[in-house]
Amino acid sequence: MQEELELVMRCIEIIRIREISCESCGALRRSFSRRNPYYKSIYRPKTGDTGRKRDKELPNIEDLQSLVLASHKNTGRRKIREIQNCQKKFLRKTLRQFLYKKKSTPWIKRWRNRKVNPAQPQIQQVDGGFFERFGSLLRESAEIAKEQEQKEQIECAEQAAKVITKIEEETEEDEEKKVKSDEENEEEEIAPSDTEDNKADYIAVGWNIDDLYLEILYEILHNVGCDVSYDIGQTALFSYIQDAFKMSNEKHEELLAKAEQKEAPDILLNVEIIEAKDIAPKDSSGFTDPFVTLYLTSNSSHRYNTSVKTETLNPVWEEHFALPVTDKSIEDTLCLEVWDFDPAESVREKLGKMFQVKGIKGVRKFVKEVAVTATTGQHTNELVGMARIPLKTIPASGMTMWYSLDKKNKLTRQGVVKVHLAFGSEKNQQVAAQEHRHLLRILLLHELESSQVSPYWWCGNFSGQAEAIITQHSVQSGLTVTDVALSQFAVYSSIHRDHPLNFALFSNLIDKLIKPIQTMTVSEEEAKLFWDSVKRLLPSCFATIRKIRKKCPNEKATLKMIKEVLKILSQLITIDPPENFNLFPANLYGWLSYAGEGPNCDINATLRDAISQGASDWFNYILENNQTSDNSEEGKLQNMLKIIQLVRVDLQRAIEYYDRMFQEIMNFQYAKCLYILYQVRIATMVEPEVVTMCKSLKTINYDWNCFSDSEANEPLALGTKLFELYLALQRFVVLGQGLCPADYESFHIRNFYDWFHGGVTQWLDIAVFKALKRIEKAVELDNLKPVDNTVKFSSSALDTLTIFHQIKIFWDQLNWPDVEGSYTFIAKIIDDICRCCVFYADRTSQRVEGLGDRVDVYEKRFEVTSEWCLAINNIDYVRQSLKPFTDKLGMEDVIQQLSELKSPLDAQRCQHTLNNVIENSIDTVRNKIIELLETVTNKMSPAMKRLLVEGAELFSQDSNSIDKVMRYLDNNLATLHEHLSEDNFNRILEIIWENLAEILSDLIQSNIDKRRPPSFFANLRNTLQLMVKCFKQSEGDSECDQLKKVEYLLFINGLETSELIHQVHLDRWREQQNIKQGPFGELTVRAKFEGNVLFVEVMNARNLHPMDSNGLCDSFVKVCLLPEEKFTNIQKPKTQTQNKTQFPLYDETFKINLTSEQKNIKDGLLLFSIRDKDLFGMNTQFIGEAFLHFNEIAQSTESIESHPQLQLPIHRPTNLNTDLMKALESRQGDKLAKEFVKKFKQKMVKETN
Repeated sequence: MQEELELVMRCIEIIRIREISCESCGALRRSFSRRNPYYKSIYRPKTGDTGRKRDKELPNIEDLQSLVLASHKNTGRRKIREIQNCQKKFLRKTLRQFLYKKKSTPWIKRWRNRKVNPAQPQIQQVDGGFFERFGSLLRESAEIAKEQEQKEQIECAEQAAKVITKIEEETEEDEEKKVKSDEENEEEEIAPSDTEDNKADYIAVGWNIDDLYLEILYEILHNVGCDVSYDIGQTALFSYIQDAFKMSNEKHEELLAKAEQKEAPDILLNVEIIEAKDIAPKDSSGFTDPFVTLYLTSNSSHRYNTSVKTETLNPVWEEHFALPVTDKSIEDTLCLEVWDFDPAESVREKLGKMFQVKGIKGVRKFVKEVAVTATTGQHTNELVGMARIPLKTIPASGMTMWYSLDKKNKLTRQGVVKVHLAFGSEKNQQVAAQEHRHLLRILLLHELESSQVSPYWWCGNFSGQAEAIITQHSVQSGLTVTDVALSQFAVYSSIHRDHPLNFALFSNLIDKLIKPIQTMTVSEEEAKLFWDSVKRLLPSCFATIRKIRKKCPNEKATLKMIKEVLKILSQLITIDPPENFNLFPANLYGWLSYAGEGPNCDINATLRDAISQGASDWFNYILENNQTSDNSEEGKLQNMLKIIQLVRVDLQRAIEYYDRMFQEIMNFQYAKCLYILYQVRIATMVEPEVVTMCKSLKTINYDWNCFSDSEANEPLALGTKLFELYLALQRFVVLGQGLCPADYESFHIRNFYDWFHGGVTQWLDIAVFKALKRIEKAVELDNLKPVDNTVKFSSSALDTLTIFHQIKIFWDQLNWPDVEGSYTFIAKIIDDICRCCVFYADRTSQRVEGLGDRVDVYEKRFEVTSEWCLAINNIDYVRQSLKPFTDKLGMEDVIQQLSELKSPLDAQRCQHTLNNVIENSIDTVRNKIIELLETVTNKMSPAMKRLLVEGAELFSQDSNSIDKVMRYLDNNLATLHEHLSEDNFNRILEIIWENLAEILSDLIQSNIDKRRPPSFFANLRNTLQLMVKCFKQSEGDSECDQLKKVEYLLFINGLETSELIHQVHLDRWREQQNIKQGPFGELTVRAKFEGNVLFVEVMNARNLHPMDSNGLCDSFVKVCLLPEEKFTNIQKPKTQTQNKTQFPLYDETFKINLTSEQKNIKDGLLLFSIRDKDLFGMNTQFIGEAFLHFNEIAQSTESIESHPQLQLPIHRPTNLNTDLMKALESRQGDKLAKEFVKKFKQKMVKETN
């Protein structure tokens, strides 16, 4: 353990040392602290620490010893392994970072923020942050608004999903929560006809209240079914009914005595035998022929039988029976017996069914039946099983049950039978229904009063006493389910106007009444009662829809209420009202748009009007509660923005909460209906205000070259609120495009952008004016220093591009829908941006004028400065950004849309126009760059010219003039190379070369006129070569053609006369290379070098130019070695004269001995001069000449006959106007040059003769 402790201490010491050496990394600390909680606790920041610096004080050794000793042995080892792993990981990470070192982040990424924010914050003060407010800040505010809308949409959708899911999962029986009251619910006016009905009902109740009370007491005394006897006693029912009817004790006792004296009522037990299942087989065929016998045990002789169902074990009867029941037979029992019918058959008939027998039991039964029939001839039915049902177990409301069939001596049941049991009476139905409605009204009012039920809460659940009384009355009155439901619907709809009930109650009742109403199984009076009740109910339904915004949509109860209202309407749509029945009278529905003369029963149209009216009321409510006291344009815009936002919130809630519900239940697009109304109201509200504001904007007139202070200080006539309103309308229109794709084209608000056309035009005019002012200020504040060590441009270029980028952001935010309008605006933006680029180039050029001029007591010169270079780079950077910027404006998309809208030819014209604008601007800016580069070069020219002359004159002397030239060029070129971009540096090099060529051309001409010696030109050429070496950045760089020509002129003018003459001969030899056929004939020769000996064989000539009057010539060939000054000791051989022939055969070989130096002369030539000898041999005429370069002569020891023949064209000089001849002619004081020029001209004269 001690060894492990020491190892831990060493490792911790290593960590301390490594942390000290790698303090800036912190990687080990983070890696180790993630794995070692104790270490993490050691390095936890102290109070007030930012977290970057952590306490590096390790705990003392005693603490570590106690820590290690207190830990398990394996724990200590694990800590050691973790420390070692951390060390390895740290070393691997460090090595990996070193080996795979990432490249520096590109400047374009690091300066991406510059697109949005200017490099010089002071520039924003020029225009109060005009471009930021309309560009990035406007976009940010729009994005924030959009994100807020999306956030609200998501939250609204989540809440709606939760609430709607709960409603869908919830059943009607589980509804226990109370619905919030709608205290502001609209109280509808009651129609005169309804009032008369209600009065009649109350009068009837007043007239028959004692009789009704007596009837209820009588029914309590003679109740049927098991409900009352087991759950509620008579005393409780008497007390409840007395409170409900508000009867005094004396009156109650009086009526109770009368009820007790009345005879017991005639009650019937209504029995329906529905079906039976799994009946035990009694026939040999495996089936049974069952029928049911039913009777009361108190009167077993009075039996009832059903029909027989042959050969089945699962018979279905659905047959009804009515058994009289007395008041005393409540303890009686109903008996149900299921029998197997055995028909009377002879033995032969029995035997005929032998093949229908199934199974061993069937055979046994078959034999037994045949034996009994054969012996006795009797046919008795066989009991299958029976069931006993005590009458006291039957509830008053009736029941449907399955009962088992039992049989003596049988342990298993013999099947089950399903029956429906209910008590009834023979009372007059109309009277009973009227009494039931009166009873329901009294009991419901009592229930609502006693329990203080909140509006819209009560859903049909009476107290136990009321339920028992109502059930007894309906049973003993013999009311059907339809009668009861109709009575409830009539009473509930009447009470609903004063005390709103739960709409689910009405929905369930209508569901029960739909089929009877549709099939006309109810009487006309009952149908009229139903529709009168509907007429009383519907105002509350439509009021709920109209006032839907006064309820909280994210509550389950609200959505439940709306859902039930829609279910009521959807149910009523399926039923046709009676003829001439006005379901929606005008005095109740004053907001309806119905203009017909007949009765109105259109529920869908009324629903649409209710929704529209509710939306209109809500919009008016928004206007009334958001009136602003600020009558300024900005205040009006802010108010309209707020209203549009509130409307959008309402639409969003409609989409998330109600739209799906309306579509599923009513097939009605709720959100679409709202949007159609809102878009009209918003357009009516916004359009005149926006158009007026845009028309009132002041037009800015300015000169591109002069800005007045009054214009510069002109306050902004257009605020960002106008375009925030534009963006809000844009999002609103996009929403409508999704909600109403079919009707979108007909919406007036779709063309909302036309309202802002004047504003956008004005904004662009203001923008270009502000842009020029900001560009001017940016150039003024620019210190012409690089914004970063990775780029070669300064702040003004970034500030200019920031302006362009902000304009692009503004244009992107507009997202102008109209194609032609988009083209117009894009064309204007491009034109303005291009003009701004030219303006920037002009201002930048003016900014650097005068920089770099140096004057001292000795000289005045120009030195290239970094400011000049950055100015050029700035203009070029802006120029390069112009084309990508215009592409990002979406020009191609607009051109494509124009092609589809109009024609490809029109779109091509528009594109050509825009391209011309862009290209012209780019060319203008490029020319400005070239102009600046030429300006730099022109400023350098005087110094270069002076230094070149000094260097040429003093080149061979011990002078520092050449050093001055080189130092001047080196300093300037170094500055250009360091600060100019690569393209601009290469461009200025070309310009410098061209300018240098012009300077040298002037120097050459002027010094030729001054008759400068060749040494001057040679020195000048040497100086030039040194300069060119400075210009060249690599071997691949090439000089300009003009400079090459100048260097050639310097070269030939720097040669001595003899060298210059030899250059003329070389030039003649080069001309010969291009001659295919000699104009004066051809000469055939052979030549070789053998050691230092030159062998020349002149073989023949062809087609010699005739020199004599007879058309022939007497020719010979003279051989000269050039340059002559190198071969003065060599005799010039010549051939014999061949007379009177144009095809002479010379066939002469000459051997010429040369020295090694002569043989190895670089540009040695053989000159073959062909001449014509006159008659007397005194003079010769020049026919022509041919040249052979030493490089064309082979070195060989073989005989000359083995060498190929060389066909040399015979020619004469034709051009005196060459640089070489001009150089010779300029040397008027040189005798050798004058003689050569004279002979040269004579040769040319001979050619013309």
